[in-house]
Formats: sequence, structure tokens, C-alpha cells
Amino acid sequence: MYDIEPTAGVALARGAMCRCPRCGKGHLFRKFLKVVDVCNVCGEELFHQRADDMPAYVVMTIVGHIVIGLMLWTEVHYSPPFWVHAALWFPLTIILSFGLLQPVKGTIVAMQWHFGMHGFGRSKHTLHSTHARPS
Repeated sequence: MYDIEPTAGVALARGAMCRCPRCGKGHLFRKFLKVVDVCNVCGEELFHQRADDMPAYVVMTIVGHIVIGLMLWTEVHYSPPFWVHAALWFPLTIILSFGLLQPVKGTIVAMQWHFGMHGFGRSKHTLHSTHARPS
């Protein structure tokens, strides 16, 4: 049923939607940032992932570009007092950071899965070689 591997774009999109990169149906996370060990739909092993700190760095880069760009634009065009900056940018930074963490981590896990990084390469090779052998 899941013998055909999805393209990189499909796998990354599934990861960004916090779904299994293989089937797109199973949940990728069991807690906020804890990846499931095995997909409950297709049985794909996902415990190999090693996202580590990369999702946080990617989120900081994205949020920093958005918030600093908007902050500078607002300052140049409106010159609001400091409290307005604090009232606008602190909550936006928090909301964007928490809102992007799961999709970014899901995308990174899906990237590792698709390209066979870390232990994913061995498990995918075993999966495909068992289906490739004639009975």
C-alpha cells in the first residue's frame, strides 16, 4: 500500500503538516515536540530522527527576519513610543516562535527521512530491499 515513496516535496509538506512523511496520515508528534517512535498508520519507524537544535535555529532565523523587518518598517514610517514596540513585537515573537516550531521540526524530520539521513537510510534500504526480492 505504501510501497511508492513520496517525492521530496510531498514528504516535506507532510512533515510541515505534522504528519508521517511516508503515508501522510499518521501523526508525527506524540507531544508538542516529541516525535512518535513508529507511525500508527503505516508502521514507519521514525525514532531515527536527530533534529536536535536545528528547528530552533531555523525558527529564530525566520521569526527574526519577520519581526525585525516589521519593527524597522514601523519605526521608519510611524516612530511609535517604546511601549508600542514592546506591546506589538514581544507577543508576535512568542506567537510566531511557538507556531512555527512544530511545522519546522516536522519538515526537518521529513527531510531526514526522505534523504535517508542518520538511521533512516538503513531502515528504508531494508524496507525497499524486502519488497524488491521476488518470492
